[in-house]
Amino acid sequence: ACLYAIGTVLFLPGSFLTMSTGFLFKVFLGTITVSIGSTIGACAAFMIARTFGRQRIARKFAHSERFIAIDHAVEKHAFKIIFLTRLSPACPFNVLNYSFGLTKIPFWKYALGSWIGMIPSTIMYTYLGSGLRSLTEVAAGRVEKDLAARIFFWFGLVITIVFMIFITNLARKALRREIPNDQIEL
Repeated sequence: ACLYAIGTVLFLPGSFLTMSTGFLFKVFLGTITVSIGSTIGACAAFMIARTFGRQRIARKFAHSERFIAIDHAVEKHAFKIIFLTRLSPACPFNVLNYSFGLTKIPFWKYALGSWIGMIPSTIMYTYLGSGLRSLTEVAAGRVEKDLAARIFFWFGLVITIVFMIFITNLARKALRREIPNDQIEL
């Protein structure tokens, strides 16, 4: 979890870190480990941006109607926007961590929205990493090649991917309703 948090602050790809954790610890323990590490890392990046960038960005864009509109919309609907952007894999995890720190979002809404919103993709990527581990164990002959286990794995993988596509589309639609296209392009 500590390595994951450090990797998050250093812009290491979250999907790779999550799959690696799933490979090492399997789904249940991997999900818990990633959930703790990604939330701590996201909060650390948020606080870095808030501490070192918020005032400068606010001054620089003080007269930008677009920035003011986005900042206001994000502040007004902070939890919902954070939650929805975390559900969408199209929104880059590491960039969001620092970007939200530049807004007026209260820290607790950011932390809670991030943590809850990241859970579905955390489960998906740890599942993928765990599945890769299972495949390598089968290939190495260390696991019995049980047909039922393989069917369960592939069925679970398909269901997980379909669920994430569904959630991503819902999140995109909700974000477009929340922040009109004339304010921000998603």
